[in-house]
Amino acid sequence: QVELVESGGGLVQAGGSLMLSCASTGFVDYYSAMAWYRQAPGKQRELVASVRLRSPKYYAEAVKGRFTISRDYAKGTVSLEMNSLENESTAVYYCNYNNVKWGQGTQVTVSS
Repeated sequence: QVELVESGGGLVQAGGSLMLSCASTGFVDYYSAMAWYRQAPGKQRELVASVRLRSPKYYAEAVKGRFTISRDYAKGTVSLEMNSLENESTAVYYCNYNNVKWGQGTQVTVSS
C-alpha cells in the first residue's frame, strides 16, 4: 500500500521560489507516473507536472520553463522546484502516484 506525504509548501512573495517534496512508502513501480497536481480556490484540480521512467516529463503550459519535476527512483521521492512564482500559483499542491494515490496536500501561497 503506497502512502504519500508532501512537504515544502508555504508563503512566498511573487517572483520567489519554493521546493515541494513528496516521500512515498510501500512499493512504487518505476514505470508508473508520479505527479504533482494543484487545486486553487474555486477551481478544479489540475495536473501540473508528471514523471515516469523512460518517458518525457510532462508540464502544464502555465508552468513550463518555471517549474521542474524530479524523481529519485531509489528513494521513492518526487520533487517540484517552482521558480518565478506568480499569484496564480497559489493553490494546494498534491502529490499523486499512478493516478490512484494522493497525498494530503500542501498549501502554497504567493503574495504580491
